[in-house]
Amino acid sequence: MRGSGSEFFDHIAECLANFLDKLGIKDKKLPLGFTFSFPCLQTKLDESVLVSWTKGFKSSGVEGKDVVSLLRKSIKKRGDFDIDIVAVINDTVGAMMTCGYDDQHCEIGLIVGTGTNACYMEQMRNLELQDGDEGRMCVNTEWGAFGDDGALEDLRTDIDREIDAGSLNPGKQLFEKMISGMYMGELVRLILVKMAKEKLLFQGKATGYFFSLFPSLCASYTCSALCCRNEEGLAAAENVLQGLGLDPAVEDCIATQRVCQIVSTRAAHLCAATLAAVLRQVRDNKAAEKFSRRLHKMVRRLVPDCDVRFLLSQDGSAKGAAMVTAVAYRLAAQHAERQRILDTLRLSREQLLEVKKRMSDEMLRGLSKQSHEQTSVKMLPTYVRSTPDGTEHGDFLALDLGGSSFRVLLVRIRPGKKHNVDMHHKIYSIPQETMQGTGEELFNHIAHCIADFLEYMGISGVSLPLGFTFSFPCYQSKLDEGILLKWTKGFKASGCEGQDVVALLKEAAYVSLFVAVVNDTVGTMMTCGYEDPKCEVGLIVGTGTNACYMEEMQNIERVEGDGGRMCVNMEWGAFGENGELDDFCTQFDHIVDDCSTTPGKQRYEKMISGMYLGEIVRNVLLDFTDKGLLFRGKLSERLKTRGIFETKFLSQIESDRLAMRQVRSILQHLGLTNSTCDDSVLVKEVCSVVARRAAQLCGAGLAAVVDKIRLNRNLDHLSITVGVDGTLYKTHPHFSSIMQETLKDLAPQCEVTFHKSEDGSGKGAALITAVACRIQDGEQH
Repeated sequence: MRGSGSEFFDHIAECLANFLDKLGIKDKKLPLGFTFSFPCLQTKLDESVLVSWTKGFKSSGVEGKDVVSLLRKSIKKRGDFDIDIVAVINDTVGAMMTCGYDDQHCEIGLIVGTGTNACYMEQMRNLELQDGDEGRMCVNTEWGAFGDDGALEDLRTDIDREIDAGSLNPGKQLFEKMISGMYMGELVRLILVKMAKEKLLFQGKATGYFFSLFPSLCASYTCSALCCRNEEGLAAAENVLQGLGLDPAVEDCIATQRVCQIVSTRAAHLCAATLAAVLRQVRDNKAAEKFSRRLHKMVRRLVPDCDVRFLLSQDGSAKGAAMVTAVAYRLAAQHAERQRILDTLRLSREQLLEVKKRMSDEMLRGLSKQSHEQTSVKMLPTYVRSTPDGTEHGDFLALDLGGSSFRVLLVRIRPGKKHNVDMHHKIYSIPQETMQGTGEELFNHIAHCIADFLEYMGISGVSLPLGFTFSFPCYQSKLDEGILLKWTKGFKASGCEGQDVVALLKEAAYVSLFVAVVNDTVGTMMTCGYEDPKCEVGLIVGTGTNACYMEEMQNIERVEGDGGRMCVNMEWGAFGENGELDDFCTQFDHIVDDCSTTPGKQRYEKMISGMYLGEIVRNVLLDFTDKGLLFRGKLSERLKTRGIFETKFLSQIESDRLAMRQVRSILQHLGLTNSTCDDSVLVKEVCSVVARRAAQLCGAGLAAVVDKIRLNRNLDHLSITVGVDGTLYKTHPHFSSIMQETLKDLAPQCEVTFHKSEDGSGKGAALITAVACRIQDGEQH
């Protein structure tokens, strides 16, 4: 009982084996019902995680574990028999079910023995920890722990506290210690000892035997015998006390009998009081069921012009069984069809390894001068070759453009001690018509916002070096030039593709200041590298997705020189544009791509990033509904609207803290007012499958990056940090863990640490500009 958990379950398995052997049924695989009479957390009928031991048990390594799995493990270890554990239940539930077999009105189970507990049938709508609100479920109250939060403190005596202090689990199971058989004898003993010490019993004389052995001799059944109000009770008292080495007088026996009566009466009254609370709950639940007749009568009075019929079921069990079977068959077929569709969105390890390999191949092609034009992963040189060394100082402007809103920042860097950076910023929005108007309108708007910010900061007219975070694919031949290759993320401003965005900005702002153009991913890597020198990879998973890393100069064939390293902006969002991901794209990916502003482009990004995941989910839900697999086949007009299912809904729906009724409120926002609990469960599964695939694809791409760095350096083991930013990575409850799990599996020789960036792109742009100014000043001197 107090050894190791493995020994405990090995013993149970041995007893099972002996029992089966005795009955001659060891060769049969039988279903097993496992009554486990300790507080457990259950999420399903055949799984039960032990919360805490009670009743004197203390086997190590069991609390917090699934006891069914532990028993299965011990049985498997023996190998001489096999069973199928169908259900694990509490003994109280077992008592209720046994009596319910004989009396269908039995809806409460009560145990009062070594320990104590109760269970009862509760309405599902009252169980907030469970999904669903229809029907009933048996609740195991574990009322032995009642009072552990102090609720019984005003009823507990010094004797109760003394028993608790000397128990195996002080502070726990306080109610049980006041009423159960395991503790009643000890209660009596402590009271008698106190009375003897105060010379109220046994002439003030008590043996050491009495001080130690009374609990075992005065167990609960002995207490029961002593409670008899007759000569038999007195005789029992005399026998027990003499067995403890005492020479009791008649008065001592009467007093002992009275103490037993008081202890057992208090226990019975406490048990009755708590049982009354359970009965009141059951009664209140049933109150709603009593008004059916009144309901019928009042409905007819209120709507006399409606022909309302209340039909009582006839032939319920036979006909109903056939109907249930038919419904179950239909539901099974629908479930199979749903899983078949969702399986197209699930990726195997082999498929993820193939994605990693294809990404690696495209990286090599992108670095090559001969194949660069044909590859989908452009591997753009950034001309960022140095990280901050702590000597940078001065005031710098930073402009962070990568979505429908952008930031202008003033970054003040102090020399010497790292992390000494002050930032001030202001956020500006870009109207949709400006995003998709002319380039002149877009850059004039940006220039106007910069001027407004300088005025806001009280430095109008001051010319400061500017770091320009421009989060779109650009070709760079130097740090202060960026030729826009193509717009992404919903931008379509004309007259910009093929042009130098630095020149466009300078022209609009009428300035000739130094402008370093930086990708947001590079900015993120630099920001994290400022705090962690091992950070040599940048990753963005937000509205879009991209990665950068420090590549050996000798491998970047399009840039002269082969000494040192340079940061390469992969622009990996375009991976798949040459068909590399066609094997893994589903019908839903094709629909999202076809309806986007850039069909055929950014295929990898459209399977991963926050801008598209909500659309993938929406199209899966549309398909399910069209096939009658969801929402009873009835679509809402709002769900038909492109972009209505925002990616933030995925994060909210997948949150472990979100109950199904809250998922339903999100669906109601989408016009699905009649959605059921089952609909909510399925929507959550769709969100989980789509987000998991995104995280795995991202992890596979990152595995290709870190493995390339390891091979570049001829290392057996690489330790490296990835600077990461983006709302999807930061806000989705499971994306980061799934991505890291995939990375660890696909690149086992790389130990990767993830460093979340704060103000990554803006601060990083300023740092890159500061480093460039430092190097420029050094060359001039």
